[in-house]
Amino acid sequence: MELDPSCEIKEECGIFGIFAKEGTEAAPSIYYGLCALQHRGQESCGIAVSDTTGPKGNMSSHKDLGLVNEVFKEETLHSLHGNLGIGHVRYSTTGGNSASNAQPLVLNYVKGTLALAHNGNLVNTEELRREFEENGAIFHTTTDSEVIAYCVARERVHSTSVEEAIKKTAAKIRGAYGLVIASPRKLVGVRDPLGLKPLCIGKREDAYVIASESCALSAVDAEFIRDVLPGEIVTITSEGIKSDTSLCQEKHAHCIFEYIYFARLDSHLDGISTYEARIRGGAALAAAYPVEADIVVGVPDSGLAAAKGYSEASGIPFALAFHKNSYVGRTFIKPTQKERESAVRVKLNVIEPVVRGKRIVLVDDSIVRGTTIANLIHMLKKAGALSVHVRVASPPFLHPCYFGTDVPSNDQLIACSHNLEEIRDSIGADSLGYMKIEDLPSMVGDLPLCCACFDGNYPMNIQ
Repeated sequence: MELDPSCEIKEECGIFGIFAKEGTEAAPSIYYGLCALQHRGQESCGIAVSDTTGPKGNMSSHKDLGLVNEVFKEETLHSLHGNLGIGHVRYSTTGGNSASNAQPLVLNYVKGTLALAHNGNLVNTEELRREFEENGAIFHTTTDSEVIAYCVARERVHSTSVEEAIKKTAAKIRGAYGLVIASPRKLVGVRDPLGLKPLCIGKREDAYVIASESCALSAVDAEFIRDVLPGEIVTITSEGIKSDTSLCQEKHAHCIFEYIYFARLDSHLDGISTYEARIRGGAALAAAYPVEADIVVGVPDSGLAAAKGYSEASGIPFALAFHKNSYVGRTFIKPTQKERESAVRVKLNVIEPVVRGKRIVLVDDSIVRGTTIANLIHMLKKAGALSVHVRVASPPFLHPCYFGTDVPSNDQLIACSHNLEEIRDSIGADSLGYMKIEDLPSMVGDLPLCCACFDGNYPMNIQ
């Protein structure tokens, strides 16, 4: 994955919800769950909690710009009391990066309080927002998440339960979404009918948990139960867990980029191990683009598993060619191209004895503009590599994503304006091979996929 923030594919958001037994503080578990989901968004985060035995307006929250361990200090966590709560880590795909757009969103309305956290992107946001504004709604953020929250609140006024209001809302919104919603006495999880966004359920002795990825369940010592079905609405109360599958449908389209890049290596999504999917992706690259080489190396961190898969399938030894500096801050300032190139060298440095005199296969998960991969190739050759053969564990990006993957505009995508040979020449590689679109299913078996950012085949009407 490209390391220059000006041109990389951005992470999505991560959501976490927990309903614990009475007297248990939910906030610490949400904190650890969000830390496990930090890879999905680093711009802002937040937690909202409620005491199910207290008065119905007692929801408290805290959110701000920054990483989880920056926003939440010990005294802040200790001020959030309640056994029911939700949390969110955010990268802004709709709406700018400002504190007002941080989540969870907490609404006070005629039926009480409601908190909502959202991963994904709607395709009919403008239509819904315009309808609500024409009927007097005032929005405080620029996110589609507030449109969802407002719709739930409006429907709740005319519904017998919050679940009914959520079901009516789910029938109106179109796009990709994983939701956790907290009312004063209930935790609700919702997944879009296509299954574009992941969502799973876990349980530990004193609690039920809903999270974007299974790695967050492990972080709070919860046992994975199952994935939320596409279109399913799951409600957790003091009486246990209930499921509504009336909005489920046969057509599914799971985001392939979860398996290529987004999800953590130790997560399972819809029965598929992320690690094993990337190993299989690397093997498919080896079969499609063999080359004579001495070692296979990956770009840390997201290219490493695919590199291992390429190595195993090709028989070429796997090696670690880069040292990654984990202590470089995310706010590292790079106002000029020269300084951006220096930033790459600060974050990654070549281990010279590994590469000197070697023919190298360099595996990365994607190429966006090509700036970073070109710098890495230059660094490898400067360190004595004889040749560098680049293998990319995804097809070229050619189309925008409308569902929450923040693919840069076409003028920033090198594959939109250059053919394969031009890209190879531009980045200085001795050879170049992208994952073939027809090989993507080999990563995930028979799981139905959305690959629209590669092939332009969107699973719904995006107008």
